[in-house]
Amino acid sequence: MGYTRQWFKSGTPWIWLNGGAVAFSMIMVAGLIGLIAVRGFGHFWPSDVALINLTNASGERSTLIGQLVRSQTVPAAVARDSGETVPDDIELVTRHLIKLGNRDQTGRDFAWYLELGMEPWQYPRDIMVVERREWGNFYGQPLALLREGTVVATPDAANFMTELQAAVTRSIELHEEIRRLERGAVGRINARLERLRLDGRRLELDEPPADVKAAELGRIAAARATLDDEYAVLRQELDVIYASTRRDTLQMRMADGNEVNISLAAIMRITEPNAMSVFGKSAQYVERLWEFLTDDPREANTEGGIFPAIFGTVTMVMVMSIIVTPFGILAAIYLREYAKQGTMTRIIRISVYNLAGVPSIVYGVFGLGFFVYYLGGSLDQLFYEAALPTPTFGTPGLFWASLTLALLTLPIVIVSTEEGLARIPSTIRQGSLALGATKSETLWKVVVPLATPAMMTGLILAIARAAGEVAPLMLVGVVKLAPALPIDATFPFLHLDRKIMHLGFHIYDVGFQSPNVEAARPLVYATALILVILIMVLNLAAISIRNHLRERYRSAGE
Repeated sequence: MGYTRQWFKSGTPWIWLNGGAVAFSMIMVAGLIGLIAVRGFGHFWPSDVALINLTNASGERSTLIGQLVRSQTVPAAVARDSGETVPDDIELVTRHLIKLGNRDQTGRDFAWYLELGMEPWQYPRDIMVVERREWGNFYGQPLALLREGTVVATPDAANFMTELQAAVTRSIELHEEIRRLERGAVGRINARLERLRLDGRRLELDEPPADVKAAELGRIAAARATLDDEYAVLRQELDVIYASTRRDTLQMRMADGNEVNISLAAIMRITEPNAMSVFGKSAQYVERLWEFLTDDPREANTEGGIFPAIFGTVTMVMVMSIIVTPFGILAAIYLREYAKQGTMTRIIRISVYNLAGVPSIVYGVFGLGFFVYYLGGSLDQLFYEAALPTPTFGTPGLFWASLTLALLTLPIVIVSTEEGLARIPSTIRQGSLALGATKSETLWKVVVPLATPAMMTGLILAIARAAGEVAPLMLVGVVKLAPALPIDATFPFLHLDRKIMHLGFHIYDVGFQSPNVEAARPLVYATALILVILIMVLNLAAISIRNHLRERYRSAGE
């Protein structure tokens, strides 16, 4: 008993308790990230495609082709409630969720099937997975490759896959050429036409002298005619490319025996998972994962990539950091170094602390009402009157989203900076003043550099919170789909008025607003992991800068 009492008095149990709590927390975090990674990134592995023969309770036979998503064992009563026919003497049944694809032909993409009446699954090597730009995957067996209605190759030919992959590669290259022209040359023409329209609108509003107005209208008409001619040339070029994309067709047979012709213009990739080796599947996995990180979303965000969301998140955090850092640091310096420490200062400081606890959606409502409608509407009236009634800054966008998050994270930066300034020993200030430095020189050349690591800590906390926020962004600039990035080659290059995509809102939209829940489920996990990794990268970058500054000023602080 005495030894136990001494052991508790020594404090050793509390050390073990704290260590155990930290270890348990780390295990939980690692387990959560591991679960998200497995369920999210496992989606990109090209799993085998099964051919399944079924016999129902009435003896009717059917065949289906698809990929196994997951299996579960449920009470027979649950299966009966779902409309399945299960014998009375069976208590538990196993059912499989199969991704059937071919949604444009059957109207459904996923379906549950009971294991009762299933024959052993087969995995024919000739089953193809056709990844399309619309309507999801198509599963079936190839019959022929057609070119302008003429058979070019059939599966029994040795060069069938070579011809097919060459045709798919050509179709993808043509699609990329169309995309380049539409987003590049056609986009620039449209932007210049919009500027000419605004120039004409300004003439109507300003009412210049008749001769000046006539000259300007002539210039606008001539410029518009030139742009129309340029567009006509591009339109002809695009028509030729579009016609060329419709040249090749793949003829496929579905599980029920029906034959379907698929234009290669709608195809992104064709694979034969059952015939692929582990190395081939690994290469395919890397390719699909890279596309997920670099492509635009498709099919109501349930397919394709998340690059616009990644880019929008990083851009918004960067703009927010540029806004919040100087304001937060200057406010903290004033409160700590210049403001008279009285009742009013204490009230301001308490108000700052309380602002940190305000729900984020309140900031979103404030940002929508004050920043968007009031400030943005005023800017439109002053500088963009010609564009009205179409708003420029009087509508949610990147700048207002960043400014709202800057306001949300401002208390964090102020508090961290104040604490850093308070930790600077008074002897350093006194020594600087004794050597003849002014108060301003002491502050900006001695005190502030030593407090820089604390300022960086505040910025790190601000980045961590801002990158994961969703509620306020839904009101002030983030949308479901915004493929046009806020940064491009068109002046002024950084378009603060554009709406953006955000990883947090993308997770919410895919997880809760998707019309295809099963297709969206793995993308929710994958996007969540990308968001966690992105926040970690941003934080690690800021932490490395903070540590560098801390080492730089360590000797001065001592």
